[in-house]
Amino acid sequence: MKCVICKSSDIEKRQVEEEIRSGQDIVIVPVEVLVCLNCGERYYDRRTMRFLEETKTRIANRQVKLSPVGKVLRATA
Repeated sequence: MKCVICKSSDIEKRQVEEEIRSGQDIVIVPVEVLVCLNCGERYYDRRTMRFLEETKTRIANRQVKLSPVGKVLRATA
């Protein structure tokens, strides 16, 4: 397989963190996907996409246990 962006053949499965927005919150979801080691392009299979879509629905329905990771702060002028 070659990367569609940079044409590199350096593509490996990697653990990455996807962000799902829920209101003003961001939920970090770890998934394993193919990643181009040259440019960082990610490739998602159908199973992973289905998992992310189902996770988004479960988050909206409050069916996922979430734990705080940090804080987001906004600077005011």
